[in-house]
Amino acid sequence: MTEELKDRVREFWDAASCGEVYAEGVAFEDQVEAQARARYELEPYIAGFARFAEGRGRDVLEVGVGMGADHVEWARSRPRRLAGVDLTPRAIEWTQRRLAVAGLTSELRTADAEHLPFDDESFDVVYSWGVLHHTPDTAAALREVHRVLRPGGTARVMVYHSRSIVGAILWTRYALLAGRPRTPMAEVYAAHLESPGTQAFTVAEARALTADFANVRIETRLAFGDLLLGEVGQRHGGRALALAKRLWPRPLIRRLLPRYGLLLLIEAGK
Repeated sequence: MTEELKDRVREFWDAASCGEVYAEGVAFEDQVEAQARARYELEPYIAGFARFAEGRGRDVLEVGVGMGADHVEWARSRPRRLAGVDLTPRAIEWTQRRLAVAGLTSELRTADAEHLPFDDESFDVVYSWGVLHHTPDTAAALREVHRVLRPGGTARVMVYHSRSIVGAILWTRYALLAGRPRTPMAEVYAAHLESPGTQAFTVAEARALTADFANVRIETRLAFGDLLLGEVGQRHGGRALALAKRLWPRPLIRRLLPRYGLLLLIEAGK
């Protein structure tokens, strides 16, 4: 069942990489510029969390390169070694082409986050933004991050937070209004948020997942999905959503509900 689910996840993201909806334009260069601009406008906290400049002179691995916007930023920091993996050939192709346009290089390969193709203690920084909650065994993926991280190194990982506004929206739409209010939140996330089987975690669960790490810091953050900004995924649309986006009380949410964001930002050492 695990391998079958992983195949479904691969098929989902190989149909369209995350953020591909923002890749507007005819020329490839225009497409990736538009996607990066939308990404960092909608998620301005990425740069502060990743701290790309800290890659300079270090060995850096990104797990789940997606369309490659962050990977290009890591490459621009001039690391000693840069590597990136993704479950889908589509993402690797996007990232390879993007690096080539920028005159940059990286060791890119298609690989499974639960079985990273690197030796123990190979990297000073391991970075993964919004990826490890899509693999069936997130705990195994985090064990792999820990394995390939050097002592004194840093892992920076974002996974989804279960007690989120996005979760409440999905539960209202697909459980309460569907006449199934007892549907577990885990089932709602798995069936209706991005790729099949997507997971989300409480802060306590995230701490348990990172128990092998040292100096773990976890922060919740509102995502653009919580604020109904931008595109809200490949699965959702319609008039009701369009109306909700016009009426959504974003200032009130930012002021009163910052702890209920979809994002769990985890920074941990070894």
